[in-house]
Amino acid sequence: MLKRSWFTAVGALALLTVASGCGGAPATPRTQAPPPGSAGGSAPAPSGTPSGRDAAPDAAAWSKWGLKPLPAAPAAPADKPIKLTRTGQVPVFSEVPTTDRVVFVTLDDGAEKDPKFVAMMNDLKVPVSMFLTRDLISGDYGYFKPLQALGNHIQNHTVDHPAMSKASPEKQKSEVCDDQSALTREYGTAPLLFRPPYGDGAHTTALNAAVQACGPRAVVLWRESMQIHDMQYQAADKKLRPGDIILAHFRGPKDLKGETMTQMFGELLSRIQEQGFAVARLEDYIAAPTG
Repeated sequence: MLKRSWFTAVGALALLTVASGCGGAPATPRTQAPPPGSAGGSAPAPSGTPSGRDAAPDAAAWSKWGLKPLPAAPAAPADKPIKLTRTGQVPVFSEVPTTDRVVFVTLDDGAEKDPKFVAMMNDLKVPVSMFLTRDLISGDYGYFKPLQALGNHIQNHTVDHPAMSKASPEKQKSEVCDDQSALTREYGTAPLLFRPPYGDGAHTTALNAAVQACGPRAVVLWRESMQIHDMQYQAADKKLRPGDIILAHFRGPKDLKGETMTQMFGELLSRIQEQGFAVARLEDYIAAPTG
């Protein structure tokens, strides 16, 4: 099973809250050790090798949005570095153990539903994982279906975005299970992953039990969080590392001081491009339970 990355007791109480509403997690020890039986993540693909999903980046499409193309992601590893089990305690992780020079982009909650963002994603084909909150998307489930059709997975982010550690065990279970049911019904696939709002309660026994009972098989945190123009890093040197998971949100001008979702996402891609990373699909590095 994947080695867990634990918050310190002090850090867990000091979760940073940002204007976007989900906040950056406190600094945590980086855990890049592979799970038992793994070779330590997939080896880097030869330079210029496109991923098995996408062709080389379309420079004209990126230029349309005022961006420079990211490097093409390597093919998804045949031996997935994260291997999930069907039963028992679920792991908690904020990065993927890999030597591939890739990071993973996750988008939370679903509050903003900008049609231009769908157009941007159609053009750029950047993979994202969407952790959606039922009460924020129930008025327009259809908005996320074109994004799902691009190969992006939909994951669980509770019913109404509470601080889970402040909720009773019964409330925590209903938050996870009811979102799981709604997302499975609307999108045809049961979410494999769960993210607690603010990262709160991620390492508690009550939340782990709720996640186990409702179907997801891992709790996913993050190493960086995107603000409006810049990223908030947990690492002191403010640099990305292979396998980092990045948090961003479905947000618009009201929460981004006049900036649009596409402008914020463009800034995020620029920060990744500046450091020479590709964006890979998180789920391509995770082996779901079998049997």
